[in-house]
Order: sequence, then structure tokens, then C-alpha cells
Amino acid sequence: MAAEFLVEILTPERSFFCDNVQSIIFPTEDGQMSIQKGHESEVVTVVPGEVKINTGKKWLICSVAEGFLEVRPDETIMFTQAAEWPEEIDVKRAERAKERAEERMRQRMSAEEYRRSKIALARAMARLSLTKRKTTL
Repeated sequence: MAAEFLVEILTPERSFFCDNVQSIIFPTEDGQMSIQKGHESEVVTVVPGEVKINTGKKWLICSVAEGFLEVRPDETIMFTQAAEWPEEIDVKRAERAKERAEERMRQRMSAEEYRRSKIALARAMARLSLTKRKTTL
């Protein structure tokens, strides 16, 4: 059995997840990153997408928005604007958010507006992707 460490996922509204796990895989600007117990301390930017959590008994999958993750040898804390389990996602709302983001990206805008629209689109697509597939590995 792999060594466990504490993972906590926090949003402005709630403590979304807090438990000992074997590993966590999350989206970064450079692709997926995996953390296990004893990982070197660092702070990493999190982008919208799916987070996979290995509890040792099963894999849990959730959707997160942008944020950052602080890694310590025995604990990892993710701070994100939003986190949702698949059953919490309102599919119609996510589809509308995707459509709005796509429409905004077709318009002329500043670099900052484009970046915000790109993040909104990525979040909506991650949420929709999570609802369309099996949620445990």
C-alpha cells in the first residue's frame, strides 16, 4: 500500500475535500501533474479541468476552476475558485456558460478579456466533460 498524505481542496465557499490519499492528479498550464507523499515542496498554478484523487480504495474525480496548489512533504492544499463533484454540476448551466464564452472569444477584446473568456470556456468544457463519462476510475 502506498504512503498516504493529507489533501485539502478549498474554495471561497467551502472546504470541498479533506482526507488522506495516495495521490492526486490535477491540471496545470503545462499538462497534468501528479503528487504523492514526500513530493518536493512547491506552489503550482492550477487551470480549469479535472482532478483525480486516489484514495487507495477508489479514484474520485471532480472539476475545478483556476487556482493554485501548495505542496508540502506530508500535505497538499489546493485553493481554487470553484470545485464540483459530477452530481453537483448543472449541465444546462454549464452548456450556457460554454456558449457565452465561445461567443465572447469571437468578439474583439483586450488581452485580459480574452484570457478571462478562455478560462471560462475551459472551465465549462471541463464541467461538461466530467458529466458525460463515468466518474470513478
